[in-house]
Amino acid sequence: MNSCDFCVASYNFADKDGDFGLEYFDNDVQHDQDCGMIEMMVKADNISRTAWPSEDDHGLRVVASPWSPPPWMKAPTPDDAKGAEHAENMTGSATPSCLREGTGVTSKYAETWALFFSKFITAYKNLGIDLFAITPQNEPEFPAPWDACAYTAKVERDFIAYHLGPMLNKSHPDVKILMFDHNKDHAPIWAKTILNQSSPSAPFVDGTALHWYAGGMDRLLDGAVGSANMHKFMSMLRTMNVSDDHLVLGSEACHCPTTGYAGGDLKVAWARAERYAHTILADLAAGSNGWIEWNVLLDAIGGPNHLGNLCDSPLLAVPYRAKGGEGIPHTQKWEHAGHPFGLPVGDNFTRGELNARGNPAEYVDKGVVIQPIYFYMGHISRHVRPGSRAVHALVDTSSTGRTFRKEGQVVAGGGINDNARNGMEVTLWPCEGSTRQSWKLNGKGQLQVFGHDWLGKPTSSCVGKSSNNTFHGMLLTKCNKFAGSYDVVPVAAAEDLTEDSDIKTAINLVLKNGPAQSSKRCLVAKPLGNGGGAYGPRGGAQVAIGKCGNETVRS
Repeated sequence: MNSCDFCVASYNFADKDGDFGLEYFDNDVQHDQDCGMIEMMVKADNISRTAWPSEDDHGLRVVASPWSPPPWMKAPTPDDAKGAEHAENMTGSATPSCLREGTGVTSKYAETWALFFSKFITAYKNLGIDLFAITPQNEPEFPAPWDACAYTAKVERDFIAYHLGPMLNKSHPDVKILMFDHNKDHAPIWAKTILNQSSPSAPFVDGTALHWYAGGMDRLLDGAVGSANMHKFMSMLRTMNVSDDHLVLGSEACHCPTTGYAGGDLKVAWARAERYAHTILADLAAGSNGWIEWNVLLDAIGGPNHLGNLCDSPLLAVPYRAKGGEGIPHTQKWEHAGHPFGLPVGDNFTRGELNARGNPAEYVDKGVVIQPIYFYMGHISRHVRPGSRAVHALVDTSSTGRTFRKEGQVVAGGGINDNARNGMEVTLWPCEGSTRQSWKLNGKGQLQVFGHDWLGKPTSSCVGKSSNNTFHGMLLTKCNKFAGSYDVVPVAAAEDLTEDSDIKTAINLVLKNGPAQSSKRCLVAKPLGNGGGAYGPRGGAQVAIGKCGNETVRS
């Protein structure tokens, strides 16, 4: 709704300053018609209904999210001139609320912004697109350098409670409101404010939208960062008496920077695709109802993006490689980013070489590169249809640890560990012999793990010495003073270590360099709040610092 950074330029449908009744609102949403967005959605909806006639009652579910209101509704940003009455552009945002006058009951700007939502929904409906849901704001915690509008949880609560909720309840009661629409690690914090039954916003909220990122981490999350918090969030929904039909939707995901094709490294392209699959499965196991890829189609370098925030997508438009495409420039006039990562390496590969790498030549001939991400997204989208249920299951070879390591093989398997990064959560799983479970107790008593980043550069991280305040569990950190130093102390066998068990001893990992305590502190298993979701109680428990004793991490 309005522009985002993946647009040629910023735009909106109500640019007249002071038009609180939105009499000059573009009811034809002409920009979205002229650029082909409307036509594409209508065609996609028709294809969806034809391909799955049993789902004809809803067809394609379209969710609308704003990146920014029109500038005249926004408070001046730090980049605007001193004394400015309102923001000059849609880019950037004031904090803690981007809207002039905030979102309280008497804010005429919040009231007008809510009316904008209603008129936008009506405009799309008149063009044949019934919106399924909206979110109040994309990434409200981030006053981004591109089109943005920052809110705190309380600010969004008030906007929903006093403006957006009542407006849509009156004009479009069938359109759902999904709160938050930001990184899953902070979902529990926002839920306490917006979904609490004593909150005035709670009656208007139908679901929660989540992004797969977390803080400053890159996009190789692989079902790791934020996953435990998502289980915690699902557990909170039950304890807060939120309706059983509350939707949890993965509303944005992408790999950045640039594209697998542009980078030219086949391993990176396929690793990015695998990360998607792993994270989708992890989200579904936690209780998510769906997943949205941010961009279906971009150009070779991951644009257009008018702020240079280049990212990857399943399909890439390369019209200059199509049969008959001679003379078409490699870089279109609307691409402003240049080539910050160099010219696309993929352009150096022949048609046959691309085909051998998994980019089908028949589509290259049509000017489209089909990337590995497409195959994973297509497979899951085709087979996990609405009404599907996550099956309680966990592959368990903990007695042999040979899922990724053959009998007699000493070296861990499973490929490069892309998650040996500072900031990753530490969770527990049955033994499977992969590089992710290959740890070294170094000379400083630190638990160290090794891997590579997305460019193939070796990485090394260690388990910290205190639980993170946001995740409430242990994270990987640099192997310095912030890392924990542990003693391995054998303890008496626990009751569940039976005579038939391959595990004959139990240990405590005792923290040596933590704050002074009256009793010893150890690494302990912290079960997920929802019992592990579809994984069951043996998968995904957080690692935390706790009292030594019965709560042991066993060898």
